[in-house]
Formats: sequence, C-alpha cells, structure tokens
Amino acid sequence: MSGVTLVAQLSRIAGHGSSAYARGMSKNRLSSVANAARVLKSFSAKNPTWGVSELASHLSLSTSSVHRLLSTLSDEGVLEQDAETGRYRLGLSVFDMAAAMPKQRTLHEAVLVSMTELRSRTGETVQVGVLDGREVVYVERLDSPNTLRVFTQLGRRAGAHRTSSGKAIMAFLPRVQRDRLLKGWALDRLTEFTITDPTALREELLVTRRRGYAENRQESELGVVSVAAPIRDSSGHAVAALSLAGPSERMDVNRATYADAVMVLARTVSLQMGWQGGSR
Repeated sequence: MSGVTLVAQLSRIAGHGSSAYARGMSKNRLSSVANAARVLKSFSAKNPTWGVSELASHLSLSTSSVHRLLSTLSDEGVLEQDAETGRYRLGLSVFDMAAAMPKQRTLHEAVLVSMTELRSRTGETVQVGVLDGREVVYVERLDSPNTLRVFTQLGRRAGAHRTSSGKAIMAFLPRVQRDRLLKGWALDRLTEFTITDPTALREELLVTRRRGYAENRQESELGVVSVAAPIRDSSGHAVAALSLAGPSERMDVNRATYADAVMVLARTVSLQMGWQGGSR
C-alpha cells in the first residue's frame, strides 16, 4: 500500500484552504509568500507540471509575477524546470519537506494493520482522509479486490459535507471550530442525496457524534455508499477518519456490521496514536 502521497503532504504543509476557514487571515500576511504558496499548491496528481502562462491564468496573476515566483522557487530547489519543454514540476527539496511531517508519518504507520484487517473483513475499499478546510483529502487507500468497486485516487479532494470521512471528522471537532467551519458555507450538490441545507448538516453531525460513525448515502456519487469513524490523536482531537466504501447494494445489507467494524478499528488506530479513550 502506498503511504501518504507527496502531493497530499504538500497540501498539508502549505495549509491549503485551512487558514481561511479555521483561523482567519493573519494581519501579518505577506502577499508574496501567499502567492508562492498558491503556486506550490497548484501542483497535484492531476496537474504535475505547469507552463508560466497557463499557471498565471490559473492563479489570475500576471505572467511576469508568476515567472519571478517560479524562477525563485526553482533557484531554491523547490521546483525544477524541464530544459526541453520549459514547464515546471516539483523539485527534490519537496521530499525533505514531506519527510518533516511526523504526525502524518505516525498516522501512516498506525493505520496500516487496521486498514488491511478492515479490507479482509469486508472486501470493500478502505480509505483514510484528513480534513483540510472544507475539503477531505484522501491520504491512504486499499482497493477492494472485487470487480465492482469504488475507485479513488490518493490526494483526491472532496467536499467534506458530502463524504462520510468529512462528516466523521467535523462531528468530533471542538464546537467552536466546527461552528466557524460551518458559518457561511454554501453547500454544493453533486447528487439528489447531497445535503445542501446547513441546518440539516448540523443535525447530521449531531447524529454522527451520538452514534460514533458517519454515513455517505450516495451523496457524492450515485450507487456508492460509505461509512467512516474518527481517528483521534493524543490530544483527543479528530485528526483523520477511517472509511469503508462500496456499491450500495453490498454496503446497505451489511451497514450495521460494517459500521461496527469501522468504529472498532478507528478506535484501535486512535489508541496507537496516543489517544487515551474516554467519552465522545
């Protein structure tokens, strides 16, 4: 199984989306540094390389500004320029930054055995997601061996309100942090089952907190159902979620059993990460 992807780790390093929702903009914010972070966050599994003009258009910045940013980041080894195409990609220094994330490495190490056990028990796709702003980023995955299965990509992002992982984490956030996250959120719709009413989402999170697990009942994709439970660290905070996803016809008939398995194994991972247990 692949560990946390480089792109997913970079997003965490750069704080993609989280500051605007969770902490607010700092009064000491430097626009040049912010733009450099935006440049770095533009590189992903979907867009591994960029040309100057297309990146400038993507970021709504001038070509000259983007060229200077790319040149500076290349000089520092964070980016590299292809000599033939002139396009830019992530540089070797990024590996050093990714390696400096002890929490993520601890999460990766803690989930390996439990993810394997969960897939063996159920035969469905197992994922670990982390909350980044109002999105979930999937940082670990074990695919189902079944022909009919859910396909996901490491580093993929999805609206937290329409995923079981996102709801599992949000339900167990401190109330102040959760309220700040939900305030003013325009909930987008992907299917007829997506929750788009803020009041309904709050009620869903209360239910999730009471029962210990969250559900995604075809809210992101028709025919796909998932269940997730929070993973907590030594502080007791929900830092990730363990989820199980599969076709609705298989998941629905085993929902209670699968939810219990996800909760038990998410708790196991949490204890391995230093959580002392206790009340919800």
